[in-house]
Amino acid sequence: MSAGTYAPAPGAAPAARMVLRHARLELTGLLRNGEQLLLTLVIPTLLLVLFTTVEVVDLGPGSRVGFLVPGILALAVMSTAFTAQAISTGFERRYGVLKRLGATPLPRWALLTGKTLAVVAIEVGQLVLLVSVAVVLGWDPQRVSWLAVGVLLLLGTAAFSGLGLLMAGTLRAEATLALANLVYLLLLLAGGIVVPLDRFPAAVRPALELLPSTALADGLRTATSGGGLATGPVLVLLAWAAVSLGAAAATFRWE
Repeated sequence: MSAGTYAPAPGAAPAARMVLRHARLELTGLLRNGEQLLLTLVIPTLLLVLFTTVEVVDLGPGSRVGFLVPGILALAVMSTAFTAQAISTGFERRYGVLKRLGATPLPRWALLTGKTLAVVAIEVGQLVLLVSVAVVLGWDPQRVSWLAVGVLLLLGTAAFSGLGLLMAGTLRAEATLALANLVYLLLLLAGGIVVPLDRFPAAVRPALELLPSTALADGLRTATSGGGLATGPVLVLLAWAAVSLGAAAATFRWE
């Protein structure tokens, strides 16, 4: 080896490898965090069982579990991509974890992409668990358009992930913790997840239909009832994903 040469050659790894390695790191951290698993796996499952077996809320005519499954799937995406990710990233920023990552060749977009890929991996497990529980509770998945469900879940993940990262990258960790939980509760109650939109005053329904949680839940209800991919929810989710991810990428601070 001649003087001044090194093996392996110094420099950043390929972008795809950096993203995948960071996604694996994020996934490992999520799986080791008991509080996050409670939020992402246990709470949606308990709500599905509770609202299916106990008439806490009047869900109207038809199968209770058939109405609830799409909403709980939307809630699972919101729990993982938005609330859990916003809180964990906010405290990573506070404790200097992101500052140290910022000193590496990992670019900002790769950090955000790796986090989103880890969220998708968790959501696959959520989907399997929730569908299995729903079938036990009497849900019939024969009319489900799984391709449409997959597209909607990916769009919902992008939209909620962008919102969570935007919050975590601009606010203090304590503010992120409080605001993420508040938004989670508001979207659970007013986002068409467990309470039908026709229970709300007619004047506010058009605004509620523009919420990402409502769009995801309504789109999933169409996809799970044999209706395929609904255009309206897709457009709403695309708009939320484009705006939130663009804003997060532009404003995200390492410290």
